[in-house]
Amino acid sequence: MRKVLLTVIVLCAMALTGVTTASAGNFGVVGGASFLGIRDVSAGVTTSYHAGLTYKFKLPAGFAIQPSLLYHMKNSAYDSGASEVDLKVGYVELPVSFQWGPDLLLFRPFLDVSPFVGYGVHQDFDMLGFDDPGKVVMTDAWKHVNRLEYGLGIGGGIEIWKLQLVCRYNWNFGSLLNQDNKADVSDILRQELNDKNFGGVTLSLALLF
Repeated sequence: MRKVLLTVIVLCAMALTGVTTASAGNFGVVGGASFLGIRDVSAGVTTSYHAGLTYKFKLPAGFAIQPSLLYHMKNSAYDSGASEVDLKVGYVELPVSFQWGPDLLLFRPFLDVSPFVGYGVHQDFDMLGFDDPGKVVMTDAWKHVNRLEYGLGIGGGIEIWKLQLVCRYNWNFGSLLNQDNKADVSDILRQELNDKNFGGVTLSLALLF
């Protein structure tokens, strides 16, 4: 997983340092809905959101690089058998979109590959239904949840005038739970979240200026 993380960081750095060769671009604002779950854990997807700023660098031959700075709330609800768990983690996230698509004058369809890195700034674990409601399962969730996230989004989009609509499937790599620190984490929670992380579809709408 360290090699995957290093690859994601290198791709983001290459995009940000290589934009000096790009022609004039466009600032914009972006936001949308995230339909996420935790694979093999969540019973279904949960709707959350993302929003932030973006900048599109135009390149020759239909290519473009579009980094964004987002606040991305990711959450998932599931039944652990002993309790109902509602997990929310908010990240400051840097996705870098590598796009290719022909400019058809009135619109531009494109393919999209977006590696991303992020840092957790907000978390909330709600656990209901234990036989002992006073039992403390987590005294400090940041001791157990990995703040650093990294992953990859793959999808496509369409750009019409200054509006850009993108749909991606996103994978968070690595483990959501920090397996090195096991204190105050229920065995059920640790067992279910071992090597698991968020995944799902994001639908983003950007307005470019």
